[in-house]
Amino acid sequence: MTDVDLANRGTNAAQPSYWYGDAPSDRRQRHKAVLEALRVYRAAEVAMRRRTRDSMSMGENELLVLRYLLRDPSREVRPGELTRYLGLSTASTTALLDRLERSGHIVRVANPGDRRSIFIRSTPRADAEVRQTLGNMHERMLAAVIDMTPEESAVVVAFLRRMSDAVDGVAVEGGAGEHGAIEDAAVESS
Repeated sequence: MTDVDLANRGTNAAQPSYWYGDAPSDRRQRHKAVLEALRVYRAAEVAMRRRTRDSMSMGENELLVLRYLLRDPSREVRPGELTRYLGLSTASTTALLDRLERSGHIVRVANPGDRRSIFIRSTPRADAEVRQTLGNMHERMLAAVIDMTPEESAVVVAFLRRMSDAVDGVAVEGGAGEHGAIEDAAVESS
């Protein structure tokens, strides 16, 4: 049984769910079905990321660095920028970059304008490995949305932005007070 199959158990909109409770109204049922579908997608995405990390023998932060560097390979990226992006200490970033350099995924290049600093660049090997590992997944994701109408796309994008704001708002507001159940639900579904 796959991770998605396990996550799909009990997601029949007519049945009560653990997180979203019983809902007597049709409107509440639709909301519950949307949130359950989002939870199932999140579980599938987390499982995919775990499989990707395992297949590339890397941790989450290593993959985040490669994705950051490969987004714009011509950009000059300093280690401090990666430290801020990842929210790590300087020492942890240095250790992470050492591992990526040893594995041939990045190179450190002297800054020609300031001999005291360096730039971090991804290697062609990193690009090829990421494309090989993630290419099929990206094609499958594109196939899932390619036939959406502009209106459908606009609705989905607006929904995902609202959900991102809602989730980001929980972390900003902090505390386990009224948002504790939401935070617990997010942890359980990941």
